Amino acid sequence: MPVSTVFKSALIVGTSRLIKLFANITKLLSYVFHTVLPNKRFTLPERAAPWLSPKGEATIPRIIWQTNFTNKVTLPVYLNYLFNRLMAPRFEYRFMVTDARRQFIAAHCDNEVLACYDRLQIGAAQADLWRLIVLQLNGGVYLDIDAHAIWPLASTVGRGRDELYVVTRQGDFSNYFIASKPNNPNLDKLIRNVCDNIETNESTNVFDITGPGVFNKTLDKTLTPSVSYRHACNQGSFTNEHFQYIDKPAGKWTREQEKVEVVGPKSSTIEY
Repeated sequence: MPVSTVFKSALIVGTSRLIKLFANITKLLSYVFHTVLPNKRFTLPERAAPWLSPKGEATIPRIIWQTNFTNKVTLPVYLNYLFNRLMAPRFEYRFMVTDARRQFIAAHCDNEVLACYDRLQIGAAQADLWRLIVLQLNGGVYLDIDAHAIWPLASTVGRGRDELYVVTRQGDFSNYFIASKPNNPNLDKLIRNVCDNIETNESTNVFDITGPGVFNKTLDKTLTPSVSYRHACNQGSFTNEHFQYIDKPAGKWTREQEKVEVVGPKSSTIEY
């Protein structure tokens, strides 16, 4: 490996650790902030222009996509959003709440995909399918609401790549970071496999029905462009479960799926 590559890798990891330290300090201070102002919330924009003018052409559109059950968020979640804007100043930002996700899929997908989406009864599972669809149709970079870039996003994604996925410490794919051009054959396979899982309804776990489990069964690790989370994107540095779900009594999907079936029957009517 060239010396320059080794140096850059070490620099990214070092930068990541400094970001985590800074983020953890802001997280601790946020406990004080929300103790003093328990009801204070910040609004994530539905759409925001790039902070700087885009530079040149890129295969993967310069758009960050995020979703959440609400656009009214605590200070740590908002700081996470601001940090991503800082790390991607030439990217447009687009955000959808639960209702908007469903409206988007109803407007752009066929009845079969919409029917599969409507059977999902947990928000995280709905978000899993939505992120694949929105990237397949529009392209861009999807980030979980608690995920943040650790290196300038344009540099991580590059200009000529068709797609890029993040891998965990164990070398498995995750889905909290996905970068793709529109009309990606791999995204098409992932969408079809998620819908197949919903149709067969043989699992009770979001991870396997709509989440990273589908990625690891569908994508070939030897052929699919990927990057270690250490060099691209981390989760939970600025925020945590407490701050993310403070206004959601059901809590995180890992707890929600213990009380609610992930996939409802075909005849069910889901309230949004």
